[in-house]
Amino acid sequence: MDALSDPGIEQVVLMASAQVGKTLMLKAVLGFYIDQDPSPILVVQPTLEIGEAFSKDRLSPMVRDTPRLRGKIADPKARNSGNTILHKVFPGGHLTIAGANSPASLASRPIRVVLCDEVDRYPASAGAEGDPVNLARARAKTFWNRKVFLCSTPTDESTSRINRAWLASDMRRFWVPCPHCGELQWLKWAQVQWPEGDPNAALYACEHCAVLWTEGERTAAIRRGRWIAERPERKTAGFHLSELYSPWRRLSEIVAAFLEAKGAPETLKVWTNTSLGEVWKDDEGEGVTADDLPARREPYTVDSVPLGVLVVVAAIDVQNDRLEVEFKGFGVGEESWGLSYAALAGDPGRDDLWDRLADQLDREFVREDGAVLKVYAAGLDTGGHYTKQAYEFARRKRGLVYALKGSGGPGKPLVKPGAKVKKAGIRLWIVGVDTAKELLLMSRIRISEPGPGYMHWPISNEFGTGYFEQLTAERAVTRYTHGQPYKVWTLPSGKRNEALDLNVYALATLNIKKPNLQALAKRAGVAKPKPQAETAAEPQSTVPAVPPPKPTKPKRPTSGGWMSRYR
Repeated sequence: MDALSDPGIEQVVLMASAQVGKTLMLKAVLGFYIDQDPSPILVVQPTLEIGEAFSKDRLSPMVRDTPRLRGKIADPKARNSGNTILHKVFPGGHLTIAGANSPASLASRPIRVVLCDEVDRYPASAGAEGDPVNLARARAKTFWNRKVFLCSTPTDESTSRINRAWLASDMRRFWVPCPHCGELQWLKWAQVQWPEGDPNAALYACEHCAVLWTEGERTAAIRRGRWIAERPERKTAGFHLSELYSPWRRLSEIVAAFLEAKGAPETLKVWTNTSLGEVWKDDEGEGVTADDLPARREPYTVDSVPLGVLVVVAAIDVQNDRLEVEFKGFGVGEESWGLSYAALAGDPGRDDLWDRLADQLDREFVREDGAVLKVYAAGLDTGGHYTKQAYEFARRKRGLVYALKGSGGPGKPLVKPGAKVKKAGIRLWIVGVDTAKELLLMSRIRISEPGPGYMHWPISNEFGTGYFEQLTAERAVTRYTHGQPYKVWTLPSGKRNEALDLNVYALATLNIKKPNLQALAKRAGVAKPKPQAETAAEPQSTVPAVPPPKPTKPKRPTSGGWMSRYR
């Protein structure tokens, strides 16, 4: 608030974790300008739908419960109030709520105060108009005393808007004094320690004297802290906060969340972004290679499916001269088992090939305990040259086969319902292929021990080196649109990726059906997936590899070597 009311500061940046009151800060800024410094204000949310929810669930209760605001902003339901959900009028100014996905809402009127919330969730471009942040900032050009506030939880290092903005700021961190030695420091995850297997005993270790702080001492230290800028010569004020400063989160809760998340890169990434408020460090052009995957194959067959398999899903890819089909088993935590892979040669324009596919979908798989598993659901690619035939087959096998169509681009949901195909009498399901590929290739295929998300394959000619080369053929690279980076998956020339596409379709189909895998496991009485070993190699993270400092005075018991578990 001090920075936003400082006439010498035009832009303020806040990069923070999810539980430090970002929304509360945004509401406080709004309340200040409405009551104390009336101005034209623009609040930009990632989408118009999120903007409407912010207006109804956050802004309206604040106005209702704050006497200073209640008399200045009329109820939008009142007759002749002049207010709507997305536009509020008050004496001396007005408030517009816009969506970063709507260029029209970003280019409507001159604005003095621009408040951009969750900027890392914005699209790279608002339609064809360009970067939403730049469009919003352009509304304030005519005001000499303009203010721009950017806040967000960060995402990937290569594409994070808020991280780039913070690195260009004066880079302030909140430094606190040690309750024992008095030395200043900003709170780091590397200094959090806990006994092996007991996150409830987590404490913070001073990086200077190594004495462990109690929760009360940590809270007291935060009360006595102050902001210190790393680059004070810069004009943009930038602030960084992690959950380690949150009054609503105990260290034990943060540690417990970490232990739960560290089993897979996909969950560890979320924890890094939302708890530490740090970017996830990714590698340009990184993918995985097929070299080590064949060695992970296991001795099971379709007549002796592992006990962890609870449902069988089929994925079907349509090519010009064949249909390719993979059957995958899924268990608790979406642990998966490749079961069978087949290429059905023929003309997809002829009925006999689709009849052979129907026979394939009637297959049965026998689990180790004798249970017979039929195909639970099948996902069929409809985006090729034989869309009409694919729609007809999905109609013919309605309830078993789901018509899928891939949609590229970052940030799209894994799967969502699309339009109904009236002529075929079916619904089309839209698959966020980039989202699925990132999940599979940047996370699950890298998990090294059986458990949630782990991918198994059998020792079989159907899963030979060619299969793994197709599965790992694509690479993630960073591209730019209107100057904004975004990640895209590319297929090098001369390579094939049918196996990857089939894994995408299988994952999407499972998420269309959403079976309760925990309940199925309990009902079947099968063994739960084996927990990951504590000695398993951990994925790379943003936490610095700094060992706990050597103690210089007697202190409480320290942890059992948390860094070895993290790395």
